[in-house]
Amino acid sequence: MRTLAGLLLLLAHALPAGAQAVEQVQAVPVSYGTLTQRDLALRAQNEDLEIRLLPLDRQVTRLLANDAFQSLRSLVETRRRAIDSVASRAGVSEPGLALVSFFGLRPDVRFDPQTLTLLIRNRVFRPLGIIPVSARFTSQQLNARDQVSAIYLFEEDIPVNDSFSFSYGDLVSEDWRIRQAVLERERSRVSARSRSERPDTTR
Repeated sequence: MRTLAGLLLLLAHALPAGAQAVEQVQAVPVSYGTLTQRDLALRAQNEDLEIRLLPLDRQVTRLLANDAFQSLRSLVETRRRAIDSVASRAGVSEPGLALVSFFGLRPDVRFDPQTLTLLIRNRVFRPLGIIPVSARFTSQQLNARDQVSAIYLFEEDIPVNDSFSFSYGDLVSEDWRIRQAVLERERSRVSARSRSERPDTTR
């Protein structure tokens, strides 16, 4: 028995990263979260623009309130063909995805979507591709209170359980690390809610 238990433990530790990620996603039940997109989005701002970046990793999007989660899932799935096409051309099987939004803070603001980069473990990642969500995204121009969004693809998963940041020119976002306490508290709440509503099958 000890030998069997040891073998099972060894196999668990030998799971590939992809399998471990799937297990982590499945451990977060859907429809119990209460977070908003603002709770998860990194933000950077100057006098012209506000930029928000929201990782589209299900390990964190499942912690959103159900309407927000379903909206983001639909956003990705309706653009799945374009996402797969960009990833295939880049030779990447599972790209990291983020929803990036640009907000105009004054009239006639120009922005360059390719300028945005991620910093992950001291490496700079430029977008593999950008899939517009808003029709006016490609105009690269905003008026005051205008908003446009796009799905950004990166060659690596965004490390939502660790730390990363994004930059745009001389703007640098806050570190994702400060979100970890919020995420952990919400995971605990989601787990407690799902257990309390789970039917008792022992009766």
